Amino acid sequence: MALMLALALMALLPVSEQGPHEKRLLNSLLASYNTLERPVANESEPLEVKFGLTLQQIIDVDEKNQLLITNIWLSLEWNDYNLRWNDSEYGGVKDLRITPNKLWKPDVLMYNSADEGFDGTYQTNVVVRNNGSCLYVPPGIFKSTCKIDITWFPFDDQHCDMKFGSWTYDGNQLDLVLKDEAGGDLSDFITNGEWYLIGMPGKKNTITYACCPEPYVDVTFTIMIRRRTLYYFFNLIVPCVLISSMALLGFTLPPDSGEKLTLGVTILLSLTVFLNLVAEKMPSTSDAVPLIGTYFNCIMFMVASSVVLTVVVLNYHHRTADIHEMPQWIKTVFLQWLPWILRMSRPGKKITRKTIMMSNRMRELELKERSSKSLLANVLDIDDDFRHAPPPPNSTASTGNLGPGCSIFRTDFRRSFVRPSTMEDVGGGLGSHHRELHLILRELQFITARMKKADEEAELISDWKFAAMVVDRFCLFVFTLFTIIATVAVLLSAPHIIVQ
Repeated sequence: MALMLALALMALLPVSEQGPHEKRLLNSLLASYNTLERPVANESEPLEVKFGLTLQQIIDVDEKNQLLITNIWLSLEWNDYNLRWNDSEYGGVKDLRITPNKLWKPDVLMYNSADEGFDGTYQTNVVVRNNGSCLYVPPGIFKSTCKIDITWFPFDDQHCDMKFGSWTYDGNQLDLVLKDEAGGDLSDFITNGEWYLIGMPGKKNTITYACCPEPYVDVTFTIMIRRRTLYYFFNLIVPCVLISSMALLGFTLPPDSGEKLTLGVTILLSLTVFLNLVAEKMPSTSDAVPLIGTYFNCIMFMVASSVVLTVVVLNYHHRTADIHEMPQWIKTVFLQWLPWILRMSRPGKKITRKTIMMSNRMRELELKERSSKSLLANVLDIDDDFRHAPPPPNSTASTGNLGPGCSIFRTDFRRSFVRPSTMEDVGGGLGSHHRELHLILRELQFITARMKKADEEAELISDWKFAAMVVDRFCLFVFTLFTIIATVAVLLSAPHIIVQ
């Protein structure tokens, strides 16, 4: 029942008369058509071909291999003198769709193609109108060579040329004309997540090559793109700044913690990993160094220098007095001037300009003067004081008579204390006491010397540790300033900072 109804409806519809007319037209046009003939009325004049393109999508920009992959629709218009007819003679047929292998079409190719088949277009039908105009719009995936300039990576702009021209016809036979003076058609462009399209201007060029005397015409479109830096900013630059700040915190870590050097080496390895990520994306060229590579190298130099200076700090901190002596220049620089510049102070020792200007000789004299005033030092110097003292008058020590009064006895006792040869005048009993006192004094001298030496060693070790603290503080200020200046200089030198 349904089939009968369908047949009845088809019988009621008007019958089209276009089919026979189009077939007759095709037979008439292609019967004597030669695909090798350049379709012009006068062979001395060039055939004008209007050329344009529509950019659909930027598929990929391969920086490593310096290639640009795009989806583009070409547009070629020309007038074929042999494909004209009167539409009234053929039932009002005004246009035809003819496969391109049956017609002459301009052999326009992309000169800088990197495709394996060289021509990446899909052969579509040619739309032919009754006045002889032909429209050929082949789509294709084009892989073109593009010199990637990595100087400002990742804040870079790239200009990739796509050069189209006839492969065999010179300018006297085929004249390419830019279809739109503004360049390529961007009305249907699909935005790319990595690249921002600035524009696509076109330009007609007439060049005479060294191989051939005839001029050749080409149309060159320049795809102007700008990298979107948001991804690289948050995945490369921000981590690098954070890692470099961790290197700065290493200068605040106490040397006794044992992790000071390990932290610096770990940070250096982390920066090396990030630098390898950048190097894998960049082409192996020596023409330019990318901006982010320069920044990474500066930060790596800073971290490497911090590791070296950390070794110096640890060396200073763990030096002992019995092996290392502190040179005078270290005392002047690291114990006086740098602490004063950095506003550092030591417990019980205030570092001022006045103390810095004092000479080392004056300070040594003060230390000697303070040590000479101690009671123990006075006791130890008794021997020298009385050894050269003249004997008092009316002394009876030589005759062994002590005489009346205590003063003479005390005088003779002191003389016998320092003169063992006169002990026989006082009596043999005093000789043993003198020897015991002499041994006690020698022990006191030995203990005092040991205590004095221990104090000097402790002070020297304290000076070395303070010098290590000064180096740490100085490196913290210098490398912090260096990191800030390097980061600001990189961001300010970039053509643009963030493109979303």
